[in-house]
Amino acid sequence: MADALLSIVLERLASVVEQQIRDELALVLGVEAEIQSLTDTLRSVRDVLEDAERRQVKEKSVQGWLERLKDMAYQMDDVVNEWSTVILKLQIEGAENASMSTKKVSSCIPSPCFCLKQVTSRRDIALKIKSIKQQLHVIASERTGFNFVSSRSEERLQRLITTSAIDISEVCGRDVDKGTILGHLLGKNCQQKSGLYIVSIVGTGSMDKTTLAQLAYSHTEVKAHFDERIWVCVSDPFEPIRVCRAIVEALQKKPCNLHDLEAVQQEIQTCIAGQKFLLVLDDVCTEDYRLWEQLKNTINCGASRSRVLATTRNESVVMMMRTAYKHPLGELSPEQSWALFHQIAFFEKSREKVEELKAIGEKIADKCKGLPLAIKTSGNLMRLKNNKEDWENILNSEVWQLDEFERDISPALLLSYYDLPPAIKRCISFCAVFPKDSVIEIDKLIKLWMAQNYLNSNASREMEMVGREYFEYLAARSFFQDFEKDGDDNIIRCKMHDIVHSFAQFLTKNECCIMNEEGRTKTSFQKIRHATLIGQQRHPNFVSTYKMKNLRTLLLEFAVVSSIDEALPNLFQHLTCLRVLDLARNLSRKELPKAIEKLIHLKYLNLSHCHELRELPEAICDLYNLPTLNIRGCDSLVQLPQAMGKLINLRHLQNFLTILLKGLPKGISRLNSLQTLEKFTVSSDGHNECNIGDLGNLSNLRGELEIRGLQNVENAREAREANLKNKIHIHHLTLVFDPQEGTNYVVGAPRSYSTNLLPEVKKGPKSVVEALQPHPNLKSLCIRGYGDTEWPGWMMRSSLTQLKNLELSCCSDCLCMPPLGELPVLETLEIKGVERVKHIGGEFLRSSSIAFPKLKKLTFRNMKEWEKWEVIEEEKRLIMSCLSYLGIHKCPKLEGLPDRVLQRTPLQELIITKSGILQQRTNNRILERMDKKYLISQ
Repeated sequence: MADALLSIVLERLASVVEQQIRDELALVLGVEAEIQSLTDTLRSVRDVLEDAERRQVKEKSVQGWLERLKDMAYQMDDVVNEWSTVILKLQIEGAENASMSTKKVSSCIPSPCFCLKQVTSRRDIALKIKSIKQQLHVIASERTGFNFVSSRSEERLQRLITTSAIDISEVCGRDVDKGTILGHLLGKNCQQKSGLYIVSIVGTGSMDKTTLAQLAYSHTEVKAHFDERIWVCVSDPFEPIRVCRAIVEALQKKPCNLHDLEAVQQEIQTCIAGQKFLLVLDDVCTEDYRLWEQLKNTINCGASRSRVLATTRNESVVMMMRTAYKHPLGELSPEQSWALFHQIAFFEKSREKVEELKAIGEKIADKCKGLPLAIKTSGNLMRLKNNKEDWENILNSEVWQLDEFERDISPALLLSYYDLPPAIKRCISFCAVFPKDSVIEIDKLIKLWMAQNYLNSNASREMEMVGREYFEYLAARSFFQDFEKDGDDNIIRCKMHDIVHSFAQFLTKNECCIMNEEGRTKTSFQKIRHATLIGQQRHPNFVSTYKMKNLRTLLLEFAVVSSIDEALPNLFQHLTCLRVLDLARNLSRKELPKAIEKLIHLKYLNLSHCHELRELPEAICDLYNLPTLNIRGCDSLVQLPQAMGKLINLRHLQNFLTILLKGLPKGISRLNSLQTLEKFTVSSDGHNECNIGDLGNLSNLRGELEIRGLQNVENAREAREANLKNKIHIHHLTLVFDPQEGTNYVVGAPRSYSTNLLPEVKKGPKSVVEALQPHPNLKSLCIRGYGDTEWPGWMMRSSLTQLKNLELSCCSDCLCMPPLGELPVLETLEIKGVERVKHIGGEFLRSSSIAFPKLKKLTFRNMKEWEKWEVIEEEKRLIMSCLSYLGIHKCPKLEGLPDRVLQRTPLQELIITKSGILQQRTNNRILERMDKKYLISQ
């Protein structure tokens, strides 16, 4: 960790000095010698850090020396960042002055006030650098007393191995255990008793208790057996209100807005009354029966044969819960251990290599002592190593002898950590800031790493790409688990194993802190760098937080929507070292205090879902270092600051669901680094706000983009300037012609909310949409409110060869369907509110030999004039060969469905609602086919 921090400082020092020389800014005079001396000392200290970090586990004096060194590294980083910020400010103010043609002469003569500030900044920075150099010299001189071994190695990433290569959950060696647990959950291994039937899995840490519970919870028979399945991580402390709220959210699939325990309990009882449920309580720690009783009495109203499955490390918990069946989980047998290790470590290795390394591998597996996590971690470590000498070094490492890790943390985990490059070590240790069992959003995690300067990048690799590589590298070594993936097989969410989380906390025990709103912690407030504040109060007390002067990360995790309005000014005044500030869902004020300008180091600001927030202060535009601003879901926000163009480092503006935001300031078009812009609204005020052509300057946009207000585009030339055709990284595009004032259409609402509404829209000329042709890389497209009778040519040519998802909504003037059948990878197609179409025939499929070859889900809705759907019989043509779902909703004149669709596709679900004629004619014909699911609702 110290190695990583020093590397950051060295890189930043070199960068800032180079920038000052390049721009000929005499900002800090007379410190060249100090900087050179400081750099030399840092490098000499860094050369011994690998040995120091290994020895700190046993030697407290080494640990103390490293702590002082890290404190100094943090101070240096603050000074260098302050220096860099002053340079940025001078550049931005210079550019602004140069652009003001009416003040060309006067701008060359700085004001006395400006000159005084510049001199003060120079002196402050120079004094800080000199002080740091002196302190570092003392720390560096102490290293000679430890006789460290110099062993600096270059950072290099080994070949990344994809995390999907091995499904470790299926090879955990617990088949017999899984069968026994399933038997008790399904009633096969027990006789039903009165009352709640509780099954407990008990074992020490890293025994795969949670993995076994997950395998049972996700089993096909279990899914079919229970009406409701609920998973809650309990952990310590056991708080009935938090656990009950989690149960409600699991049952209702949405956030719980109840904050009174009795009200939440009543909600649970309403949901599960008479239902056969399975409730998994993972990691129960409390031995207090009174706390358990509050939950137990709440869930007693379920149907008989309901089950509670608990995991715990404590036998006393098993007794306290009055468990009906206890399943002790011990170590894996030597045979199971070797089988698991072999499957992971020797993945994709040749037979000759397996024979060469087998004997060593057996000994490494034996050292894991039957602990599943240790075996998986060791296996993944060895999977990356092909050299026999590397295997022998791991086998003979002294780490296996460390007593400190015997109880809670496997030596295998420490070995895997030591094998990481320093850049990646700092990334995993930072994760101690998340509460245990947190669901971690990968996109957010990478942005947080980026805010701490953890991601090494260069001109050829973006920081976000480096962050994704770092994450996958850690995931491949079992530092993360429980992966959730998107449609492209990318991991979007994950968790950390409890033991890995404890290990990260061990690495950062004085730096990362998770505490309640009362601010209780054993760590010195001055030492804390990253903190998560959790609690239940609506108005938390931040007095303790103010004392954390060196805090770099502040995350708020409140179980109830809290208000920190009164605390904000003081937070901004005291926590001036912050790089990350997450206030999501915790503001009830209409604007941020101007004092936010104090946070000059800020690199991540999350204001998402602060529903009362109406405007951001102009002072926010002085946060020149800010790469990430999240205002998603701020549905009262009416405008952004006009000086947004000063945020030259902004890379991610997350602004989806800002429904009252009618435009973007002109300056946004100058943000060349911008990658994320979720919503771009074409304003009717083209002077002060962006028009469609301003998109053309944002050449680095990627991911998802929604363009609203297309009714304000004057002509095709203006639309062509947006240059969508060359934005190769935009994969998800929504084009919206917003309704006229006075309609009941909800502007900016989620897709699922707005698609049933059919407003009047201003007609958008075909030429405008023609000029908005996207790049062929596009994966999903939604067009709403298109007001022409014909579709644009690029849709008629089926040019979007990578398109998987397509939605056409509220295109009420179109007279026919575009020829979509030749789109080679289209999987879902939703057509809604194309009201004037009366007939769908061969033009929909076109003359392809295979029409809709990958289409799985097809939905028609609100097709008021649609009467006929015909498919011309052609023996050689395959049609919708993958179709599994067909939905017909509110199509009152449709007379029938093509036999080819009903009889020659693998259709599994047919849903017909509010389509009277079709319902009458199809009811008798297809209900006899009981092997498939058909719903014909009257």
